[in-house]
Amino acid sequence: MDRLHMMSVFVAVAEAGSFAKGAKRLSLSPPAVTRAVSALEERLGARLINRTTRRLSLTEAGEGYLGECRRILSDIESVEQGIAGRAEAPSGHLRITSSVTFGRICVMPILSTFLDEHPRISASLLCLDRVVDIVEEGIDVAVRIAHLPDSTLVARKVGSVRRVLAASPEYLASAPPLEKPADIRDHVTIGARALAHSDDWRFVDGARELTVTARPRLDVNDAAAAIAEAERGGGVFMALSYMVKDAVEAGRLRLVLDRFMPGPVPVSLVYPQGRSLAGKVRAFIDHAAPILETRLKELEIKREA
Repeated sequence: MDRLHMMSVFVAVAEAGSFAKGAKRLSLSPPAVTRAVSALEERLGARLINRTTRRLSLTEAGEGYLGECRRILSDIESVEQGIAGRAEAPSGHLRITSSVTFGRICVMPILSTFLDEHPRISASLLCLDRVVDIVEEGIDVAVRIAHLPDSTLVARKVGSVRRVLAASPEYLASAPPLEKPADIRDHVTIGARALAHSDDWRFVDGARELTVTARPRLDVNDAAAAIAEAERGGGVFMALSYMVKDAVEAGRLRLVLDRFMPGPVPVSLVYPQGRSLAGKVRAFIDHAAPILETRLKELEIKREA
């Protein structure tokens, strides 16, 4: 049995979560899918999938092999599309990842128009508030909001955002003064892992860097929930500027300590080097980059004195 076929079947089963769903995805019969996975396990001399009557799960070997299979299959597709040339309409399945809020506000509208223009491409958008290993998890393009470390990944910067501290006018009217970072210790704070990955909030005062440890009375893992609680008057919270622009302009939130906030954080489209050959990746980057550059400028909030 063809090795690449067996790998493709294994990936489909692992991603679908069952042999039956994997078979449906590939338009194969369930017995054919079962035979392919069994043949692959026999070839490797290792069990990849734990089979039970209730659910399917990957073994430790299966987890590691899945990432390698995704990478190999994606690289093969990239090479084939690169050889086919730019004249042919790009095709294939595109896997994109972004943070949850940025994905909803910025990436999804762009992806929607992209798919309208490229009928031979399908896509998955994974909105996750965690750093994804894009090679291990078979991602074609990641939207990263961060200062990127040196790596073998290719990055195209499309703009920047900045961290802001905000609270509702009602909360600020009844709370103690908030004029310097140390004053945060006297305030109710809202913690949100999707907004600030640590309770150590960083500030700058001229050339000095300051860190204040917030002690949230409420801690949530969803940006929208944290913003709603802040608008209700629940306290002070840290966010990225694009998340609160509408609320600030509408007067539901006010920025505080803005002159103490650090500089901008880059926003980049990131992809593995080999993927740049793929027509689908090149087409998405060319489509998304200029739109994101414009959108990020629209979402800027002028720094307050």
